[in-house]
Amino acid sequence: MTPSSTLPKKPAFIILGAPGSGKGTQGMILGRIPRFFHFACGDVFRSLDTRTVLGKQFVDFSSRGELVPDELTIDLWKAQMDNFIDAHRYKPDIDLLILDGIPRNVQQAEILSQHIEVHQVFHLSCPNRNELARRMRKRALKENRLDDASDKVIDQRIATYEAETKPILDYYPDDIITNIDATQLPVKVLAEMIQRITALPVYDEMAKNPE
Repeated sequence: MTPSSTLPKKPAFIILGAPGSGKGTQGMILGRIPRFFHFACGDVFRSLDTRTVLGKQFVDFSSRGELVPDELTIDLWKAQMDNFIDAHRYKPDIDLLILDGIPRNVQQAEILSQHIEVHQVFHLSCPNRNELARRMRKRALKENRLDDASDKVIDQRIATYEAETKPILDYYPDDIITNIDATQLPVKVLAEMIQRITALPVYDEMAKNPE
């Protein structure tokens, strides 16, 4: 199997939004539709093989409470993409890549541009921070992550998004950004995303490729 680093740029969509905006939910649903592949950065990195060189480097930084450098983050992403290709879970010639949780900042977006072609950025907008906090608290309690339900942790996660991740919207051209009201019912958010995706030329091009 040809490694991802030697393939043409992968056609991709990015789901961007503050914690609690529902990007993981939407990405997961899209990923269950044939011809879409959902890459949830957090889930994938949590399942890393810590016996590998990259996995050990990741653990070294995270165990010290330090941010993982952007270059290492993208290296980990590339390694996981190669694994998915080798396992035939992701077929870059027919699958549209849905990125959720990566890139996390402008520098990561710049590095990723060497590997993917972003056809659309879906910005799940939720200006009501109280609603975001309510969703995050509900999810943390449901998943029994009680530490994540504290107001301090929630405020910090939202502040980090505003400072580091949201500026990505200024990196990409306005004409590939679709703003969606994330306070709608999830099915309405999904409908808007699918309507936009199926209207794009890249969707028609990929749909022509045989399985």
